[in-house]
Amino acid sequence: MANVVVVGTQWGDEGKGKIVDWLSERADVIARFQGGHNAGHTLVIDDEVFKLHALPSGVVRGGKLSVIGNGVVLDPWHLIKEIDGIRSQGVEITPDNLIIAENTPLIMPYHGELDRAREGQVSVAKIGTTGRGIGPCYEDKVGRRVLRVSDLDDKATLELRVDRALLHHNPLRKGLGLEPVDRNVLLTSLQEIAAKILPYAAPVWKVLNEKRRAGKRILFEGAQGALLDIDFGTYPFVTSSNVIAGQAATGTGVGPGVIDYVLGITKAYTTRVGEGPFPTELNDADGQRLGEQGHEFGTTTGRKRRCGWFDACLVRQTCVISGVNGISLTKLDVLDGFDELKICVGYELDGNKLDYLPTAADKQARVKPIYETVEGWSDSTAGARSWAELPAQAIKYVRRIEELIDCPVALVSTSPEREDTILVTDPFAD
Repeated sequence: MANVVVVGTQWGDEGKGKIVDWLSERADVIARFQGGHNAGHTLVIDDEVFKLHALPSGVVRGGKLSVIGNGVVLDPWHLIKEIDGIRSQGVEITPDNLIIAENTPLIMPYHGELDRAREGQVSVAKIGTTGRGIGPCYEDKVGRRVLRVSDLDDKATLELRVDRALLHHNPLRKGLGLEPVDRNVLLTSLQEIAAKILPYAAPVWKVLNEKRRAGKRILFEGAQGALLDIDFGTYPFVTSSNVIAGQAATGTGVGPGVIDYVLGITKAYTTRVGEGPFPTELNDADGQRLGEQGHEFGTTTGRKRRCGWFDACLVRQTCVISGVNGISLTKLDVLDGFDELKICVGYELDGNKLDYLPTAADKQARVKPIYETVEGWSDSTAGARSWAELPAQAIKYVRRIEELIDCPVALVSTSPEREDTILVTDPFAD
């Protein structure tokens, strides 16, 4: 049976939550493979709005197994709060339908404090983090001093891990003017949360292997977008993990050969939250209109998103890096009513034309978009569920994007509702 990876092809906020939820009807297992609760997915189901941060999007569907993989960094206190919130909306969450990899790193309160203290230093250029401790936790993972889910099960191991972490963090906190971490208070808090987290712990790599051998379909869910990838994004204005499709394997414990199809979620225009380069950003009436019609505010932070025209050059680049087989074009309805639309087809830098975004930060900041202008449409695309319901110019826009990014469109999303989706190619088709 086909296994599918879903990744964002821009700077996140492409509408992955809805698409993963829509695809999860065809899947048996939905596995989250990177990021933390800095990412947010909004699902609209029968007019009920679900806002997810740490939980995989599949939890709102019955009869599915949701998985938090080892590539995720997990705030255990936030997770329990999120579980309680989703339960209050009538969704059942138990160890029978949610498991967490035993080797998943845990975000500690001191990670968030460190994150916010760094961002508050006016002498250093802001990265634009959410301040939730994601980056510092990944740092500790690489520095071999992070606490993991399995550590919660043994008091002696837990104390050893805490002592090792504080040996690093307390001197660091002193330099930032923060009080040292109270070891006993932290240990007590961890022992209390352990009883709530450990029932979900499992060897995810083993579970996924068994599911695959039993012929079950696995949907691998990414957070954020490829342009925030720690290696291939607009560094240093990136997240602290690998966001591209290859991370699905290492972030859950499966081999790369398990992946059959990579679906790139792509917004019909471009948005970005936080700092960093944005070649097609619009600081005019069109940008304002995109933001208003698209309700462009971050699910996690509520921050207003920066808006701009579709950048085919960037999406083509990220499709190559993630090995995207097809894209899901989302929020096409936001473009309804524009007389004309622009698509970035390349860049100009110091008198030279480029067909990719250069790596160097100074060059990224200086590139100027080369636009192609296409005719807009006046009829509504909102809620369309077939090609026949789309205006001719909207179809031409979609087809032109396919040509420019050198990748076919597999799905088109025309509203936040899960059923308002046009299926062109089923990613789960064997």
